[in-house]
Amino acid sequence: MACITTMQRYEIKYLLGAREKEAILQAMSPYMELDEYGRTTIRNVYFDTDSFRLIRRSLEKPAYKEKLRIRSYQPACPDDPVFVELKKKYQSVVYKRRVVLPEQEALQSFRENTPLPLQSQIADEIEYFRSYYSPLRPTAFLSYEREAFRMTDGSDFRVTFDENILCRNRDFSLGSEIYGVSLLPEGCTLMELKTPGGLPLWLTSVLTRFHIYQTSFSKYGTAYQKFLYQSVRGGSFHD
Repeated sequence: MACITTMQRYEIKYLLGAREKEAILQAMSPYMELDEYGRTTIRNVYFDTDSFRLIRRSLEKPAYKEKLRIRSYQPACPDDPVFVELKKKYQSVVYKRRVVLPEQEALQSFRENTPLPLQSQIADEIEYFRSYYSPLRPTAFLSYEREAFRMTDGSDFRVTFDENILCRNRDFSLGSEIYGVSLLPEGCTLMELKTPGGLPLWLTSVLTRFHIYQTSFSKYGTAYQKFLYQSVRGGSFHD
């Protein structure tokens, strides 16, 4: 099993309270529906250098930045599909390259520092990234509960709501239980708009009416700033 995906889009983020989320859901209801994933708990393992070179560079807000992670949309057994993702951002445009492999094969490649067991342009990009930043190691396990919506007319605009965003720096199994340190203020939801261009008028109207403004929020960046930097000094954190 091997599947290859490439995406290019803008990702715009907002922090919402319960009132703002409900207003947006009501505005969305004539136009959007849950996508094929619907409501899921997403698990991610992020990779970085021992000095956290990748996330430290990203937090400097350069014109170009990149990160590498393995993601699953369910508790992953050895034969379940997971996504090895190379995510790049250049001048506000997000480019995502990913391949799909069985969990056991993907993690074995990173654990043993061997090439991914498939050949493709995207796999080559991932391997170049791994070689350039070598050695990489798992540095963060990030999980969150997501509601994902798509347009009913088939157009390429999506909205996701992420809650219960948790982080830990151990137990990196994609089949493990969900636990860790919370990254969001209590009662908050992270909304992401994923679009190839502009926003629908019905959405800009509700954002304006409720004074909802764009924010800068990186899950991995927030985890590093709050907790992970401690491990550079030999510390740790727990739930």
